Amino acid sequence: MTYPAAPEPPRLDTVDDYRALAEAMLPDAVRDFVAGGSGSETTLAANRRALDRVTVLPRVLRGAERADPCTTLAGTPAALPLAVAPMAYQQLYHPDGEMATARAAASAGVPFISSTLSSVSVEEVAGVGGEHWFQLYWLKDDRETFGLVERAEAAGCRVLVVTVDVPIMGRRLRDVRNLFTLPAGVRSANVRSGAQSVAHRGNGAGSALATHTAAEFHPGLGWEHIELLRSRTSLPIVVKGILDPGDARRAAEAGATGVVISNHGGRQLDGAPASVTMLPAAVEAVPAGCQVYLDSGIRGGTDILRALALGADGVLIGRPVIWALAAGGQAGVTGLLGLLAAELHAAMRLAGCADVAAVRELSAVLTGSGDRCPLDETMG
Repeated sequence: MTYPAAPEPPRLDTVDDYRALAEAMLPDAVRDFVAGGSGSETTLAANRRALDRVTVLPRVLRGAERADPCTTLAGTPAALPLAVAPMAYQQLYHPDGEMATARAAASAGVPFISSTLSSVSVEEVAGVGGEHWFQLYWLKDDRETFGLVERAEAAGCRVLVVTVDVPIMGRRLRDVRNLFTLPAGVRSANVRSGAQSVAHRGNGAGSALATHTAAEFHPGLGWEHIELLRSRTSLPIVVKGILDPGDARRAAEAGATGVVISNHGGRQLDGAPASVTMLPAAVEAVPAGCQVYLDSGIRGGTDILRALALGADGVLIGRPVIWALAAGGQAGVTGLLGLLAAELHAAMRLAGCADVAAVRELSAVLTGSGDRCPLDETMG
């Protein structure tokens, strides 16, 4: 008997290939949870449009026979100028969840940022090894918040990333219409409050996760909270969720060693500017020694080059990692990070750059006038 040949495995040559494979595999509501933004998703779309408008002026005859993308992020070594962004509930996408992603990040030599809302505890994820950072949502109970900080310190996390742009969760209409809830087997392993049960049962009126975070998160953070955290930990602090250059400067004054220019992937204030449009002004605003990272919309090695040429020290990679995790678990994320490394290496060679410092000396232009944007001139 002759059997049909097994189908060829899908080619995964771009980040978009991972996205397409993941979206074909994920349940509709989970796919929407990953892909969606807030409101009419104008900011979500603006992130991609703005990055596509960044052009980089390559240099030639610089004698660069190879390109080295290694760097240091928040005092920790990184084989690439990127960190895996903090993303909640990764067991939604693959049974191994954060453990698979953390192992892939460790293998690739890049920092993994574990979320407060991780579906695996910070202690378990830290046991994987590699460069492990911890993302902190400030909870309503300060004792619980500092309990998380102490657990992260004890687990060996090297950096604290404080997310400051979620006083409430943005109105993510896909989740509202899907009445999105967590499946029974997925939970927030770091948050011990009984309030998290609402994330599973919902209230029949929208996103159960929005109800859960409203019950858990501090709704009125101020700069005094960053200063208090600075006084309570010796770890470097990175403040994530900044767009205004004045806020970037103020974060450094409050003791942050880094800031993440981010609109939360278009998932918080709809109508906020694309993150990359605010990057150069933020770089100008912070003092020397305070690193600046770009988050929201990065989809390939050329985007990483664009961010560095506009002054960023590195980028955070979010949705692409989730797509890769859904598509293939640890092997999928390893493949994705390898793809980004290859794309960045090629982009650096084509731009005439031997290292990350050389990329940051390139001239970049953000062209066009479609989005509200303070940058329409050449940036060194």
